[in-house]
Amino acid sequence: MSTALATPRHALQAAAHAVWKWAVQTARLCCGVPDYDVYVQHLKRYHPERPIPSYEEFFRERQSARYKGTGGRCC
Repeated sequence: MSTALATPRHALQAAAHAVWKWAVQTARLCCGVPDYDVYVQHLKRYHPERPIPSYEEFFRERQSARYKGTGGRCC
């Protein structure tokens, strides 16, 4: 396969991946679960002293905050 044909295919795959990531993030937000990657970046930037929880810990805490009404915003 020539590189001329590989480039559009790669671009199409990258675009499809971006759409998929957006769809997953939107679905999670609709269910009340913020994006873990965004949360990790927030912790690193604004709260570097805090340990970064595993995805499972993050998910449990978000579910608890949603259904027990404990909020969950730190900033």
